[in-house]
Amino acid sequence: MGLAVIAWAGWMLLWMPLRDARNEMALRNDATAVVLQRVDAMVSEILALRADGGATGQRGNLVSLINRSTAAAGLAVSRLQPNSRGEVQVRFEAAAFDDLFAWLHRLESEEGILVAEVAISRAGTPGRVNATVRLGQGA
Repeated sequence: MGLAVIAWAGWMLLWMPLRDARNEMALRNDATAVVLQRVDAMVSEILALRADGGATGQRGNLVSLINRSTAAAGLAVSRLQPNSRGEVQVRFEAAAFDDLFAWLHRLESEEGILVAEVAISRAGTPGRVNATVRLGQGA
């Protein structure tokens, strides 16, 4: 009887915890393999986008174009925010209305930039506006 109790205690105290730990590690390994497959797919997508010139390069060019053109037009940008769709949102505060629209016209007609959305409100000074403009790459 003592031998049976020792065998049972050995089974319960040694073998069962080891078996449970092995099963848990196998589940973690499976989950890690799934994550690795997703990461590999993302890496492949990123490499393909880089090889094709991807949207990030276009967005970087758009941001630099906006920075250059606003400086040339004498417009002060209060916020410049790229988004995941390859567009850039630009915020102006107390900008000269005529200068802002001349800049937008130049972007569309000369640079081929798409003006997707414009929201304008009055600023405190006559002839000045607060504006939010969403720009994207033209076709």
